[in-house]
Amino acid sequence: MIRNILLVFLLITSIAVTAQRTNSSPYSFFGAGEEFNPLTVEQSAMGGIGVAFSHYKYLNFTNPAAYADLKYTTYSFGMLNNKLTIDNGNSKQSSNSTSLSYFTLAFPLGSKAGVSVGIQPVSSVGYSLSDTKLVNGEATEVTLYSGEGGVSRVYGSLGLKIFKGFSVGIEAGYSFGNVENSITNQIANVSLATKYKESTLVKGGSVTLGTQYKKELKNKLIVSGGATVKLGNELNVTGDDYLYSLTFASSGAEFARDTISQNTIDGKYKFPIKTTIGAGLGKYDKWYVGVEYEKQDAIEASGFLNTTNAAYKYGESNRFSLGGYYLPKINSISSYWERVTYRAGIRFEKSGLSVNGSGLNTNFTPVDDFGMSFGLGLPMKQLSTLNLGFEFGKRGTTNNNLIQENYFNFRLGLSLTDVNWFQKRKID
Repeated sequence: MIRNILLVFLLITSIAVTAQRTNSSPYSFFGAGEEFNPLTVEQSAMGGIGVAFSHYKYLNFTNPAAYADLKYTTYSFGMLNNKLTIDNGNSKQSSNSTSLSYFTLAFPLGSKAGVSVGIQPVSSVGYSLSDTKLVNGEATEVTLYSGEGGVSRVYGSLGLKIFKGFSVGIEAGYSFGNVENSITNQIANVSLATKYKESTLVKGGSVTLGTQYKKELKNKLIVSGGATVKLGNELNVTGDDYLYSLTFASSGAEFARDTISQNTIDGKYKFPIKTTIGAGLGKYDKWYVGVEYEKQDAIEASGFLNTTNAAYKYGESNRFSLGGYYLPKINSISSYWERVTYRAGIRFEKSGLSVNGSGLNTNFTPVDDFGMSFGLGLPMKQLSTLNLGFEFGKRGTTNNNLIQENYFNFRLGLSLTDVNWFQKRKID
């Protein structure tokens, strides 16, 4: 009963936290915000691989077909601490944020199927940027760009084993959230400033199909392959925009004066098909090495603030990941550290986002991402595990008046296993 109460509390907390997830990345201005790959702590520590990987107790947010191998009911949640250093080529600024990143419940259905349900963040918006015009060393005009909010999703996955070694899966998700963007302009010696603000509601569904195949070779080696296709989908954006005058108190508080205009927003993000393929090789509960490639055509956006000023554009995105784990001796009695799972990986990612940093509509610079990760799986009672993940990475560049982000992510995840809910109990 105590565990059930704890789980309900965590679920409620995760909904509240992910819906209000904070962010300090300037790149969260673009599109629906900074996107989060749906990964467990274990997957993140292995460079983000997972399309070809399955395990009897670990969850997999990349490929729903992996749940066909699940043998235990598993409760899992993860937390993220992000330390970000922003460099514009002349100065640096650091920030730190902590948030709950997912909460999931998964359980087997007999010996050939498994189900998972949960909630995860999709994207986050949280930026504050200023542009100051100087004349003879004095500020004549200041423009402030700010935004907050984010999008979360609830999902359900089903994996089914068709025949020995071959599984298929399907995942359906629904995304929702609120995002607010604004531009405030203040001219020197003018008593009133002007502000343009968008308040929007983002929502939409998605479907992912997946498949996995694995085969045991000589010397107990297991080779595996997997693929997923996330079908094309849309996120609808509705809300209102306002243009009004305002004044500022000495404390920085805003006092609205006159509304200049008010309009209804009806926009959308169109996401094309995303495909992921991968392969892996390993020994059961001993070691595993996997490689993964993901590709998606350009996202389309229309109908709201940051799509009308040629500040950015989307192109084809792709990701390459390599990673794996090593478990010295799963049933070691003499050494605890021999029962610890050691993980590592690297990730190269072209986000598809290109930013107009010079003000010229033909001079766009791509925002790419690179990360190195490692982690530990610390065994607890029964089959439960405390998972730690560490990631160092760099995103963006200082070229073309852009910003480079150097980040360190610390992830903490807890996987609690329980008896199979659908297993008939035996009395000795």
